[in-house]
Order: sequence, then C-alpha cells, then structure tokens
Amino acid sequence: MDQITFHYDTVLSDVHLLLPNSRHLMARLNRVGQPVFISRFRILWDGTKQRTCDLGSPGGGEELDRDTQEESGRGDARGSETGADGGVDRDEDRGADGGVNRDEDGGVDRDEDGGADGGVDRDEDGGVDRDEDRGVEPPLDEDGDLEVPRRPRQRLPERDRDMVYPIILSQARRDEEEEDEEEECPRDVIRIEHTMATPLEDVGKQVWRGAFLLADLILSQPTTFRGATVLELGAGTGLTSVVMATVAKTVYCTDVGEDLLSMCQKNVTLNRHLMEPAGGKVRVRLLDWLRHDLCTDADAEFGWTEDEVADLHDNTTIIIAADVCYDDDLTDALFRTLYRICNNLRLPCTTYLSIEKRLNFTLRHMDISCEAYDHFRHCLCEMQELRDGRTCFTVEQVTPSFPQCLLYERIEQLELWKVTAVPV
Repeated sequence: MDQITFHYDTVLSDVHLLLPNSRHLMARLNRVGQPVFISRFRILWDGTKQRTCDLGSPGGGEELDRDTQEESGRGDARGSETGADGGVDRDEDRGADGGVNRDEDGGVDRDEDGGADGGVDRDEDGGVDRDEDRGVEPPLDEDGDLEVPRRPRQRLPERDRDMVYPIILSQARRDEEEEDEEEECPRDVIRIEHTMATPLEDVGKQVWRGAFLLADLILSQPTTFRGATVLELGAGTGLTSVVMATVAKTVYCTDVGEDLLSMCQKNVTLNRHLMEPAGGKVRVRLLDWLRHDLCTDADAEFGWTEDEVADLHDNTTIIIAADVCYDDDLTDALFRTLYRICNNLRLPCTTYLSIEKRLNFTLRHMDISCEAYDHFRHCLCEMQELRDGRTCFTVEQVTPSFPQCLLYERIEQLELWKVTAVPV
C-alpha cells in the first residue's frame, strides 16, 4: 500500500500520509470488504520526540545495523593508538626536539642524498624531480563519473526457510484475531486498527491529528481526568478513549455504524496492556447524534443497558470529541447532542473539543476559506450566549502549550476548545 490510488471522493489522513519510514501492511478485511491496517504509536513519556514503531518492525529501529557497529569499532581502534597524554606516539629514533636529527654543531643532519634545499631532488633545470608513479589517477567509469569502491556487506548465514505460497485475501478468522490480541506489546505502544484513503462518510475509520492533540492533553494532565466518568462523542478508531482509560475510571466510547464500532472494540482489546494497570474500563456504545434518545435495545450488539444510562447521567463529568466538525449538518447535530446530554447530567461537566482548521479554495468565494471551522465557531458562540434557565455554558480556547507525548505534526491550525456546563 505504499502506492495509494486516489478517487475524486478519497480522503486520507495526514497521520498516515506523513508517517515517516513506515510500511502500511494490511492485517485483514473488515465486514464491508475494506482493507484494515495496524499502526503502532509510541508514547513519549519523557516528552522527547522519537520515531514511532514502523509496521512490521517490532524493534522499532532501536538496534544499529552491522555496518554502523563495525564502523564504530574501527573508530575506537583508531582512537586507542593515541598516547595516554593525548599525544600521538612517535618513533623511538626521533629526538626530543620534535623528531629532527641534528649534528654536533646543532645543524640539521640530513640524508646523504639530501642537499641544502631540504632533501628534495631537483633536475638539471632546477625543477623538482618527482616520481612518475606518485600521481594516481582516480577510477572513472565510461561516462567519466568517479567510481567509489564500497565495502561489501557481511552476508548472513543462510537458513532453511519454508516455501511461501500465495493465498487469496479473505476476512480474518476468529482464531487469527485472538492470536493477534494475545500478542505482547510494550507498555508505551498503542496499537490501532484503521483503514486508509476512505470516502468522506468513512473518515472515522482513520486516525487524525485532533485525536493526538486530545491524547497529549490527557497524558500531560492526568490529574484532571483521574477517576472520572468520561463520554467520547464520535470516537472513530477509539484512540482517544484508549488513552483516557489509562487515567479515568469509565469511558463510554461512542459512534455510529456497526463496522466502525467493531473496530473500536478491537482496538480496546488490542490495548488492554495500557488500561489494565490503571483499572480503567472502555465501553463501546452506539450514540447517534441524529436521534434524541440512547439505543437501549437488548438485542443490539452495542446498545446501552439501563444501569449504563443511569451511570452516564449521574457520574459523567468529562466529555471529549476529537476532530468531528467537518460537515455543517453533523456539527449542528453534535451541538444539539451536547446540549441535550449536558442538561441531563447531574454534575457540572467540562467538554474538550479538538479541531483542525482546514484551508480550502472554494469557487463560491473565489478565495481560501474555512467553512467547516467558521460554522464550528458560530455554534460555539451560540452555545455561550444560550440562556435557557437550565444550564450555563462557558466557552474558552485552550492554548496547546502542554508537552507532546505522541509523534505527529502539531501544526498551528490545530485548536483545542473547552466548554464548561454548570446546572443553574
């Protein structure tokens, strides 16, 4: 998949497009026949930028190659030739005055064939007589380019390998999925299943920079979310919910679409090694912004139970949404859902919204505009000015001055907004 074919309606996240030195290896086909990939993102606990784990390379580039090790070994050997005092060892027959032999009168004792001119042989015309073989011509190819000899790489011992036969790609079997889930993963690595180059209606199946920005906030300010009950709207692949579960008590990871919710559930299972030490739980549930109630159908795979609905309304204090405002109708539905949920909560609630300000040239304006972002800001202003006698909303922008804990490009168009809802 290094060569991606784009159609007129194809959308590809910058996270997957600009991920350095990564090979996008397909893991399986999802229920609708789309190729699914697995990416590994390393958490930079110390705040220093490191390279993410490339797909298919468990070591993540931590080992030096053999050529580098051999070259460093030669450098150590050359350095050991210097003396203890930092000077270069000289021959035993050199004098104390810098290695020039002098005679009894203090003059320079030169070789027998060396004259007063410093021992340089000159011809009858006074020119310098140089050896004919002293000038070595550089090796050139037929075009006159310099040929540089290269050290041959050390060949690894040949091993007996089984024959590889081509197979037809098909959907993953249940036993293969269980083997992938049991694969050990380092404590600081997040594994995420996702698709690439999707139509606009399936952009939730990709990983976006807005999710990384929210994840940075959570990892850099864990006390703000520790032990909380959290609701994520439009979770997509569930990356932010997984990170939130490392500090929160319960995270309701919500979205729409059976295939997308199944991907969320798989990502939760793949990252149990991150959540289990903290005791956090992620519950993947269906929440449609275009509906006015939660799905409590007992037969639905991702439906809500009555206890979960009660827990959501009684204990939720944090709501998050990562880069979900790219369509005006969906943005309106998001704020209606946010208003409805906040009015049903018993406790004050803080909502964190990340968004990427995307610049587009439109024929309607014949200029660069950000229509989706402008509509998002308009909805924020309307929510702050709302006075219904039930909930008071306060809106403020959060400066992303917190450390970067994941490797991505934190561009200036990435913004984070905070909405505080307090019952009147």
